[in-house]
Amino acid sequence: MAKAGISFMQVEDDAQAVFWQQQAFEAAGIHDPVYVVTDGQHAIDYLAGRKPFADRQKHPLPSLLLLKLRLPRLPGLEVLQWIRAQPSLRALIVIALDQWERPSDLERAYELGANSCASLPLDRDGWVDLARSLKTWWLVKNRFATSRRTGWRLAGATIRASV
Repeated sequence: MAKAGISFMQVEDDAQAVFWQQQAFEAAGIHDPVYVVTDGQHAIDYLAGRKPFADRQKHPLPSLLLLKLRLPRLPGLEVLQWIRAQPSLRALIVIALDQWERPSDLERAYELGANSCASLPLDRDGWVDLARSLKTWWLVKNRFATSRRTGWRLAGATIRASV
């Protein structure tokens, strides 16, 4: 059974990958909002509610973050380290995406608190496979916490058109 109230954030600098992700979510039946930022510094600014992301009506905190590790301005591992240092973001589900050419990056992502590490899809089919896996595990089987400290709810996903 799907859940209500989920939104996603994708930290991705490749416009083609963002397009494939949007197509893949649609194909997998995930129609919840996906907010996209293109570098690590923008990810932190968004999550911290700094300008230009201060309006939480337009830029709500996500329930699940797809975090590419190889990013401009600030690497994904540094973003992950910053996230886990923020008490208000401890419940945020973070899925680290990379090619995992360096096993030390995989180990470091888990050490820093990634909930999951997946191979970065290289084409539309790879994104569809990832989207279906995300839906099955994180949106159907997983049970989300409710954060009292921040007032944002991690309750699940509605399957409706809004991407």
